[in-house]
Amino acid sequence: MKSIRKKIIVAIMILIALNTLPTTKLYGQLPPYKNPKLKIEERVNDLIGRMTIEEKVNQMLKLSLENLKPDNDGNIPEESLKELFKGESIGCLDPPRWNKVEDKPIDVKGIAKYSEAADKYLRENTRLGIPAIQVDLGGIHGQLAYDATIFPQTIGQGSTWNPELIKEMATLLAYEASLTGCDQFFAPLFDLARDPRYGRVEECFGEDPYHVAEMGKAFIIGMQGDPIITRERIPKNHIMSTAKHYVGYSTPIAGINIAPIQVGPRDFRDLHLYPFEKAVKEANVYSVMPSYSEVNGIPVHANKTLLKDILRTEFGFDGYVFADYGAVGMLHYKHKITSSKAETAIVALEAGVDQEGGNYAYSELITLAKEDKEVETLVNEAVKNILTVKFKAGLFDEPYKVPKNLSELIHTEKSVKLARQVAEESIILLKNQNNLLPLNISSLKSIAVIGPNADQVQYGDYSISKDNNTGVTVLEGIKNIVGDKVIVNYAKGCGITDLDASGFREAVEAAEKSDVVVLVIGGSSMSLAGVGWGELAEQGGYPTCGEGYDRSELTPPGIQPELIKAIHKTGKPIVMVMVHGRAYTIKWEKENIPAILEAWYPGEEGGNAIARIIFGKVNPSGRLTVSVPQSEGHIPVFYNYKPTGRGYYRTPGTPEKPGRDYVFASTDPLFPFGYGLSYTKFEYSNLNIKQNKLSGDGKIELSVSVKNTGQMEGKEVIQIYINDKVSSVTTPVKVLKAFKKVNIKPGETTTVNFTISCKELGLWDKSMKYVVEPGDFEIMVGASADNIKLTDIITIL
Repeated sequence: MKSIRKKIIVAIMILIALNTLPTTKLYGQLPPYKNPKLKIEERVNDLIGRMTIEEKVNQMLKLSLENLKPDNDGNIPEESLKELFKGESIGCLDPPRWNKVEDKPIDVKGIAKYSEAADKYLRENTRLGIPAIQVDLGGIHGQLAYDATIFPQTIGQGSTWNPELIKEMATLLAYEASLTGCDQFFAPLFDLARDPRYGRVEECFGEDPYHVAEMGKAFIIGMQGDPIITRERIPKNHIMSTAKHYVGYSTPIAGINIAPIQVGPRDFRDLHLYPFEKAVKEANVYSVMPSYSEVNGIPVHANKTLLKDILRTEFGFDGYVFADYGAVGMLHYKHKITSSKAETAIVALEAGVDQEGGNYAYSELITLAKEDKEVETLVNEAVKNILTVKFKAGLFDEPYKVPKNLSELIHTEKSVKLARQVAEESIILLKNQNNLLPLNISSLKSIAVIGPNADQVQYGDYSISKDNNTGVTVLEGIKNIVGDKVIVNYAKGCGITDLDASGFREAVEAAEKSDVVVLVIGGSSMSLAGVGWGELAEQGGYPTCGEGYDRSELTPPGIQPELIKAIHKTGKPIVMVMVHGRAYTIKWEKENIPAILEAWYPGEEGGNAIARIIFGKVNPSGRLTVSVPQSEGHIPVFYNYKPTGRGYYRTPGTPEKPGRDYVFASTDPLFPFGYGLSYTKFEYSNLNIKQNKLSGDGKIELSVSVKNTGQMEGKEVIQIYINDKVSSVTTPVKVLKAFKKVNIKPGETTTVNFTISCKELGLWDKSMKYVVEPGDFEIMVGASADNIKLTDIITIL
């Protein structure tokens, strides 16, 4: 008996020893999970069957490469890798943000070096050789790396109304990031910008669900590749995209970040869930990030109905759910719906959160899974989701190697040209009294360039830097065009948020000795690394927009309104340029400043783009994707309001003559959704609907003629709105259901065709079932939500 026991013990010890060896050494050939010829499901199942519970839970956790300690040459020592990984695999990795050797923001070469070292270590020094998903902390308008191309912030991208252009941009972003070893961007946002007090409106495409869905889909497809292909794999030079923040995150109470979301089930479906459904079904997004918020009392990271029943079962999502940073822990210490880390882990896991995005609670799952088979089953489901995207993304089959000519491949002339084009198409001409713009260089002797953002780049949040060396300021852009033909008089005037008006005198003097003034006002958002920001902070400049920077008032920050009025008193013609991340209440400026440009955060080529529009080298073609309020008290002013949404009496008052519905003001926006001027004029005619009577599963086919009646080539955005004339539940006065941006030469007429699925006309009825009800629908063709040019009626039988 003793000899038998001894043999059994020896056999067990041998099995344990073999189980700790790399599988390639054990079998002398590729195990199934490393065989690229097998189906992904087979490979995933094989790998999961080999993993210990510790290895499985590690796939649900994330580490940061910021914790690696490079040597004096910037290389990553083996000892530092061992200290971070401890010989174990990990699900995801954050990139470094800081070059510790040179004490500056990390550049693309630095990220590539870290990526290669980590990837090599995980493949060669962990038992199963499972690679990690290397994520970028942002990605909404460029990789967080010095020397990467910086595009306009998302609200500017939305203002292009050009999905194909945004697809091209995202394709380039993916290509550049993939060269550095990055596998996934946390972009784009499918949140709706319906409250300008909320700081993250700058990260949103706009306020309308259809527009957001179309722009977001274009971003995903550009980043990941054709959805037909990505059903099976991520093609070369593409990376995974993340749809966030699921769902309702951008409409918090009082506009305060992460505050509760209170929304009825019908609006929740029509507005907030709609774009995410499109992202899943039509763009095949690989990852979804839940929001920090609670929705009607339940935090999204604990909401099984949202994350499993709707997202996976109803929408068909088959990617992985990546928790927002710290959000799982917030269930415990912020939302206070759990009493311990262990309970927190169970609640989030049961809800459908696959990757914690850190390690606050999920490491507790190791013990919990050993004690409870149901927990182990849930862990297996989550790990399967994570491993599946890893296989689809090619991580197991393509070890990362830093390209030898990396610097030549990133931030190329092509990249810069595209950044400028996106900026040019994003800029909106809000006012152009007496055709002040474009300015004629030949008629100018001098120009004043004034304002806190005149000689400072502003990119918006989730940027690596605000160093002027990374982009072109408005002042620089103007100088690039005028050269020595026009004298440029620059004065800052004041800071963004400081209350020091001592610079006013210099600004007024600059204006008085100039023929025209370009006044560049606006805000600033936090950059992650801080270069450039540190200097501004010392001068009293602080973030006024971005994540966690919400506002109770919407006037230009600090004493900028006083600066505007001081320059206005000089009597000089003023072109006011707004560089910022949210809509401002500029009622006085609209009434008194002759020309106004909305530039948002225009990216690294913003200064050149703005200058090219000011001097007529480019015709402005941006259109508003948010309704601009007259005042904070007007919020919300979104265009797709219900029939009673703008009041009953329709007798708006003024301070001189009080009235109703608002006693001292109209209920209208200052500038409407879809609005934007051009240096030319467009004429609409010949609305033709192919068939006016259709079934609920049919398609509306229509065309409209648009003529450029001016003297300059320009782009027009044709917008199609629909109104359900009679419905069983209330519906908005109009909803956007199609748009196209077309370029038209002077004197030319183009026919623009649209096809709209009748399913887009549906509603959530009294029983909360989505139906297309029979009846009449008004088709409205316009240049903005408040500028309808042509109408007709169709009937659903």
